Amino acid sequence: MSLAPAPIELTLAHSPDPDDAFMWWPITGKINPDASPLDGPQGRPAINTGRWRFHAVPADIEVLNRRAASPAEKPEYDITALSVRCWADVRDRYAITTCGASFGDGFGPKVVAKPPGASGPAIRCEGCLRPASINIAIPGKRTTAFLMLSMILGRESVAAAPDRFVEMAFDQIIGAVARGEYQGRPIHAGLVIHEGQLTFGDAGLRLVIDVGEWWKEETGLLLPLGVNAVRRDLDDRFGPGSVREVCDLLRASVAYAMDRREESTRYTLPFAMANVARGGGLPPTMERLDRYCRMYVSEETRDMGERGRQAIERLLSEGAKAGACPAIPGVDLV
Repeated sequence: MSLAPAPIELTLAHSPDPDDAFMWWPITGKINPDASPLDGPQGRPAINTGRWRFHAVPADIEVLNRRAASPAEKPEYDITALSVRCWADVRDRYAITTCGASFGDGFGPKVVAKPPGASGPAIRCEGCLRPASINIAIPGKRTTAFLMLSMILGRESVAAAPDRFVEMAFDQIIGAVARGEYQGRPIHAGLVIHEGQLTFGDAGLRLVIDVGEWWKEETGLLLPLGVNAVRRDLDDRFGPGSVREVCDLLRASVAYAMDRREESTRYTLPFAMANVARGGGLPPTMERLDRYCRMYVSEETRDMGERGRQAIERLLSEGAKAGACPAIPGVDLV
């Protein structure tokens, strides 16, 4: 009697923000924010994953960007969330999947600051962000959010004082702007992503620029922010058709989660609470969490199609013209 072959375990790395957690629990099983599985049936996949087992690895998006861009330092994840900007650096090893992407439609990451009259320089508009003396907290230089800010401010402004863009974990940015400092450095504005796009007002901050709104006015297109990507060598490692098999399961996971939106949203609540615990702020409400998940788990998340592919191609083309990312020949999807 022959034994069934052991399942093939693949790492599935994603950001700890609610919209990423929303998508993957059907194939990973539900996990805690520290990546430990929930007890009982909840910790097992909700759909049949065949010969594959998916191990969820939640991590800050810039951590995932850096890891993908530096494969010699640590083993690569088999499937990973990436900023669109970072994919331009790793496209030879990772392919974008048609599912699992986050798009803003007239909205996106936001530059925020204290209101005029507070301590420090008054930040009222994008022109106030250009002087070399203005320090801006950012979630990472490989993020799409920073690509957009670089395009808005212009190459000369960014190149004149690159050190004024202070990198930190996304959940630390609102607190740093509210305090006006980070690790002893003055902070005058911040580029917020994830749930911070809805919660910055709780810290008394005001909107300076919505980069998604700017992009929509400039191009009329969706703003592609994060994508899901798979290693291109899966077929070589596990046999012909492996990439297709894995991508079919990824699409099934997103569809299953979206068809059970209330359950999926409620599952993400501990992730949102953990983000708040690290960065400070008010506890999330289910109403706000549902609003956020509906913003970034859309029909384009289920399948971006040609509309999404063209948006990615245009963004990277404009970014290359601005000197903010390398030029690429095109965008292929799996």
